[in-house]
This record gives sequence, structure tokens and C-alpha cells, in this order.
Amino acid sequence: MDVPRSWPIEEKIEAAHALFALWEGRLRKVGRIPALLERLEQNVHASMQAMRALRVVQTCKRCEELEGGSCCGAGIENRYDGLQLLINLLMGVSLPDRHTYTDSCYFLQADGCCLKARHVLCVNYLCTKLKSTLSQDDMVALQTIVGEELDTGFALYEAIKSHVGLGTSE
Repeated sequence: MDVPRSWPIEEKIEAAHALFALWEGRLRKVGRIPALLERLEQNVHASMQAMRALRVVQTCKRCEELEGGSCCGAGIENRYDGLQLLINLLMGVSLPDRHTYTDSCYFLQADGCCLKARHVLCVNYLCTKLKSTLSQDDMVALQTIVGEELDTGFALYEAIKSHVGLGTSE
């Protein structure tokens, strides 16, 4: 089942659930996938700890709530494909069945993004405001930590794609 990025997000979520039902048991046991899932959990935790410590989370929340919006704008969810959503299901994420905020990303919830395995843009982007408030050392430290998350996420994505014989199409 190919899951094109061009599908509406609700269809991609439905396809991810179908893939999860079909492949979950095998994916949790095969090759490097279990170890990569565990490492990604650790990397996501480390990234979030660093973002909280550097007040990135608080800055983004303030922007969303008080300054007219954040980088989690409507349409960002279209960057995700079925395999990225499948990884989130494997990580225990409950994918939403509707928008919480119609003018924001489908995955933005009251307490932030509901996804653990996020798109590179969502993990790595630092707006001008954040760049101006973080020291050079803090930016390097943060980018190093999130780089590990992105590297692990990519390796996991490729391992799952290879195992289930899926790609993505536009």
C-alpha cells in the first residue's frame, strides 16, 4: 500500500492505521527496527529536554497563543507520509481524527505537537526570534541533539520502508 504525500491527511492516517494493523508485530521484531525505535524514543526525549531547557518550547507556545501564530501553520501536516505516521503509531502516538485548530497544523494539539517522530522541518527549524535569543553555543548544542534524532528517524524510516517494500510518491 503506497501512501502518497498528496493524499489528504485523514486518508494518510487511515492508511497508517492499516499498515500498523498489518505490520506492527513483525516490525517490532525484525532486524534493526526495534533498536532504532528505542533509540528514537531516547533521542526525542533528549531533544525535548534540550528545547525545554533552552526555552524553545515556551517561546513557541507564547508565539502561538499570544503573537498570532507559530511555525505550525495549516498545511504542515501535508509534509508527512504514511510511513512517518506509522512510525508514530509504533511509538505509541494516538493520531488525531480532526483538527484542534483549523488554522494550524493538523497535529498541533492544546499541549503542542502530538507526534513524536516529526518531519525534519518541524524538528530543525529555528525562527529569527529563536536565533536571536539563543547563544551560538546553545544553537550548536541543540542542533547536535536534534541532529541525532533526525539521523535515527531517517535510519528507522529507511529500515521500515525496506522491510515493508514501500516507498512514497508525490
